[in-house]
Amino acid sequence: MHGLRGRAAGLVRGHRWAAGPTLVSTAASGIAAATTLVVARGAGASAFGRFTVVLSIALIVTVVMLTSLHYVVLQELPRAAPGERPALVTTALAATLAMSAGLAALGLLAAPLLTPALNVDVPALAYGLALAVSMTVNQLADGFLRGLGRFALVARLKLAVAVAYLGAACFCLLVLGIRDAGPYLVALIATNAAFAVAATATAGVRPRAFSARLARSLYRHGAYVTAVAALTGLLFGVDVLYLNHWAAPADVGVYAVYNGFPKRLLGVVFTDGVLLVLLPRMATADKPVLMRRIARLVPAVAGVTAVFSFAASTVFFLLMGGEYPYATGLMTLSSLGIGAHTAFNLYAVALSMDGVRGARVLIGCLLASSPVALAVPAWCVRWHGVAGGLAGFALVNLLLLAVVAVTAARVYLKDPS
Repeated sequence: MHGLRGRAAGLVRGHRWAAGPTLVSTAASGIAAATTLVVARGAGASAFGRFTVVLSIALIVTVVMLTSLHYVVLQELPRAAPGERPALVTTALAATLAMSAGLAALGLLAAPLLTPALNVDVPALAYGLALAVSMTVNQLADGFLRGLGRFALVARLKLAVAVAYLGAACFCLLVLGIRDAGPYLVALIATNAAFAVAATATAGVRPRAFSARLARSLYRHGAYVTAVAALTGLLFGVDVLYLNHWAAPADVGVYAVYNGFPKRLLGVVFTDGVLLVLLPRMATADKPVLMRRIARLVPAVAGVTAVFSFAASTVFFLLMGGEYPYATGLMTLSSLGIGAHTAFNLYAVALSMDGVRGARVLIGCLLASSPVALAVPAWCVRWHGVAGGLAGFALVNLLLLAVVAVTAARVYLKDPS
C-alpha cells in the first residue's frame, strides 16, 4: 500500500506542471458541453438535430482539411531548434489554409450532388464547411501552442472562448429567443476562429519562412495518422448521417443528447489528459509492456466510464425538458457504447504513439472492421431509429475493441522490442 502511495505521489510531483492547465482545460470542456445542453434545451429537438447534422458533416470534413498536421507539429516543434520553429509554424498554417479553402470551395461547387446524398439543404452544407474550416484552424493552432510547450496559454484561451460561446448562446436564447440552429453555429464558428487567431498570433508566424519542401515533408509525416482519422471519423460519424436520412430531425436531436453529448464531453476530457500527461509517457514506454497494461486496464476503463456516463447523463436529462424523453433502456445502451468507445480510444492512442508500425496496425483493424461497422448501424437505425442508433454505436465499438485488442496482443507479443 505504501509503495502504491509513493508511486502515486511521485507521479503527481513529476507532473505538477500539467495539473493547472489540465484542470483549466477540463473546466473549459465542461463549459462547452454545458453550452451544448443549453442549446439543446432552449432551441428544441428539431433545431438541435439540424445543429448535430451540421457538426457531424464538419467533423468528417475536418479530417481531410487538417490532414493531421496538428499531430505532426505537436511532435516536430519540441524536437526542432528554436530557429527552425517559425518555418514549421508558417508552413503548416499556410498549407492548411490553402487546403481548407480549396476543399470548402469544392464542396460548395459539388452542392447539387452532396445535398441530396446527405439529405441536407445548401445552407446546412455551407454551415458544415465553414464550421470545418474553423475547427481545422482551431486544432492546428492548439497543436502549435502545445508543441511549443505553452500549455497554460492553451488552457486560458480555451476557457475564454468556452465562456464566450456560452454567453453568446445564452444571449440568443434568453434575450433574442432564437430557436433556429443558424446563430448557434455562427457563434461556434466565430469562437473557434477567435481561438485560432489568438493562438497563432503568439506562435511565431513569419510569412517569408514558408517552405514547399517542408510542406511535403509535413504531409508525408501525417499521411498514416490522416488515414486513421479519416476511418475513425467515418465510422463514428456515420450514425448521425444515417439517422438524418431515415429519421425525423427531432430524433437526431434526441440521439445527440443520448450519445453525442457524453461522447463529446468524455472525448475532450480524455484527449486533454492524454495530450498533457499520458501522451509523452506512452511515446517513450516499452510498447509490448504498454499493450499488456492496457489490456488489463480495458475492463475497468470501460466499466467506470459506462457508470459515470449513465449517472452524469441521467442528471443532465432532468434539466432538458419534455422534448428529450428519458428512458432507462436508451441510457443503458448509450452508456455501454460510451464505455466501449473510451476503451477503444485508449488502444488507438497507444498505437498512434508507436509511429508507423502502430498506425499500420490500427489502420488494418479499422479496414477489416469497416464493412460490418458501416452496415450494422445502417440496419439498426433504419429499423429501430434512436434505439437502433445507440445499439449500433455500442456494437461497432465492441467490435472495434475486440479486433484491436486481439491484433495488438498478437503483434506486440511476437515483437521482443
